[in-house]
Amino acid sequence: MSRAPEFVPLSDEAVRAVAGANSRHAALIEDAFGVLLETPGGGVSLSGDAKSRGQAKKAVQAIAARADQGFEVVEADVRVAIGQARTGGGAPGAQPLPVGRRGQVAPKTPTQARYLQALADCELVFGLGPAGTGKTFLAVAYGAGMLLRGAVDRLIVSRPAVEAGERLGFLPGDMNEKVDPYMAPVWEALTDILGAEQLRRRREKGEIEVAPIAFLRGRTLSHAFVIVDEAQNASRAQMKMVLTRLGEGSRMAVTGDPTQIDLPNPGDSGLAHAVGLLEGEKGIGVTRFGAEDVVRHPLVERIVRAYDADAARRGRTV
Repeated sequence: MSRAPEFVPLSDEAVRAVAGANSRHAALIEDAFGVLLETPGGGVSLSGDAKSRGQAKKAVQAIAARADQGFEVVEADVRVAIGQARTGGGAPGAQPLPVGRRGQVAPKTPTQARYLQALADCELVFGLGPAGTGKTFLAVAYGAGMLLRGAVDRLIVSRPAVEAGERLGFLPGDMNEKVDPYMAPVWEALTDILGAEQLRRRREKGEIEVAPIAFLRGRTLSHAFVIVDEAQNASRAQMKMVLTRLGEGSRMAVTGDPTQIDLPNPGDSGLAHAVGLLEGEKGIGVTRFGAEDVVRHPLVERIVRAYDADAARRGRTV
């Protein structure tokens, strides 16, 4: 096999993205495929055996395509490109979202792309999978995009406050002050997408609302995008109640990890029960994320795989 260097012409922006700060991205590619990656100008040069060069080239081209489309390229994107090059998976093809304080939000894996497509096609979407797969962040981004476009009047986010049970009334402060500690991940996502000032204004105007699941009882949620986060901690009764809150012109995303149930009786979790009842019904989409979709720190993917392997050894299905 020839080990002669192969030159891949790229734009200057793409070269910077492939190299990364302090050549961090280039080092990841080199370690993954056993190649030498150099940036002589106008592109990158890959040295190694033919198979390794071919895989590295696919990863480089995927990273370059993302950079040329104006998206931010971070380490998670590089690791996803490396994984897809190794397995032969194609680049995700869903349309980028028209929001994002640091540029457009876009899917990083094929499963994320399918999830966004489901959010576009279905009135009710379940996103199931481990932490770090983007299921909540992408639902928040999609809902924020609908709000910004005027496709809905409100973005409503709900989450079971398991730690407080049904005793929120005993906590000090108004409802926002009672609930905010449980909604921190959602506020972080909204701040990242909208910015703190726009988020504050829209909260004050009532366009963005948070409420524990118990507070949705008796309401009809019309012309809204509703997100039910950490839904594995909703009971079967709560899940039925919240799913039947949907009103005219509304959509709902229900996210959760069926392996992370904090209820006293895990068998009472309404998430897996609802998916089992509703999957396949018209207007309902189900997207399942796996360890390969984790886009946080690379250690998270290995942690998820270790726990999945332990569950398999114990004969559990999740």
